[in-house]
Amino acid sequence: MDAFYASVELLRYPQLAGLPLVIGGGRSAHDERLAADFAGRLHAIPLPAFARLADYRGRGVITTATYAARAFGLGSAMGLMKNAHLCPDAIRLPVDFAEYRRFSRRFKDVVRQHAPVMEDRGVDEVYIDFTHAPGGQEQGGRMLAERIQQGIQAATQLTCSIGVAPNKLLAKLASEFHKPRGIATLQPQDLPVLVWPLPCRKLNGVGPKADQRLRAHGIETIGQLAARDRLWLQAHFGRAYGAWLHEAAWGRDERPVLTHSEPVSISRETTFERDLHAVHDRAELSRIFTALCQQVAQDLVAKGYAGRTIGIKLRYEDFRGATREQTMAQATQDAATIRRAAGQCLRRVPLVQRLRLLGVRVGALVRAGEGEHGGVPGTTAQLF
Repeated sequence: MDAFYASVELLRYPQLAGLPLVIGGGRSAHDERLAADFAGRLHAIPLPAFARLADYRGRGVITTATYAARAFGLGSAMGLMKNAHLCPDAIRLPVDFAEYRRFSRRFKDVVRQHAPVMEDRGVDEVYIDFTHAPGGQEQGGRMLAERIQQGIQAATQLTCSIGVAPNKLLAKLASEFHKPRGIATLQPQDLPVLVWPLPCRKLNGVGPKADQRLRAHGIETIGQLAARDRLWLQAHFGRAYGAWLHEAAWGRDERPVLTHSEPVSISRETTFERDLHAVHDRAELSRIFTALCQQVAQDLVAKGYAGRTIGIKLRYEDFRGATREQTMAQATQDAATIRRAAGQCLRRVPLVQRLRLLGVRVGALVRAGEGEHGGVPGTTAQLF
């Protein structure tokens, strides 16, 4: 989907179209007042009333940015406060994951109507197998891609870009060629012209550290990577990863489109706008902790799972981390039971330092009803 979160917000705030806009950080008191004052008519909020990036204080990161904001160098995963100087007058809206998930379900329903073999890759991305879909081979898949684009726009008023290729790796690359509203086809014979001039970071699987190591060897483009011998890559990057780098540079990918995969665990975490202390900020931490447990429980119910292993994750103000977990006799998806178990884990970690992050995880998942015990709902102990 094209700038998905920002595009969803522009449906609510059409007056922001064409302006530098970033989505990130939590909802402030100012955001709450605006939402209350203009309830049911968010489109009427005057531009001067919106919060600006320069006014943000906290450690939140950019979830997404409009194309107008990207022109200033702003992009996802960048710190809001740290990078405000790039475009101080950019408008900042808080993240609203509930709304994004609602639109995500709608666009995926459209995709499944045209091509049922779909792999869900997150809130704004899917892989589709066109092989046996009706009309999937017309004009090399372009006709079906156009119908999916049109269907998504009719159902959601949102746009998407589609890459059509023989495998997932090339399709991912092609989907970035003509954003927004683009359709691009990519075949193996197109590699020298369309793929090899691209930087190695464009390969889904080459992260910043791997890219830095490749650059240290004088490898900056995918074409330079393709020119390296497989054995040389394996000697310098390990047997498995070196072999993958060689295959990826040549556009080879045998992974199937998976319509279903079992999750290993389900978790929720939050990074605080300011560091919180277990004593001085006890009430706020307790509220956040309870909300995280409730959100994990809701996710378990929605996905049809229960879990036996309950764990917590902390990150202190000095960036050190701590995790604890415990395994229960029976699986659960009950919020109160999860909170009690997570609270017991919390008591096993030092809480002298201030905290910057708190998370709750449920693992050892089973399908709900298989060895599940909901627990006895009730009042839970105060943990902070």
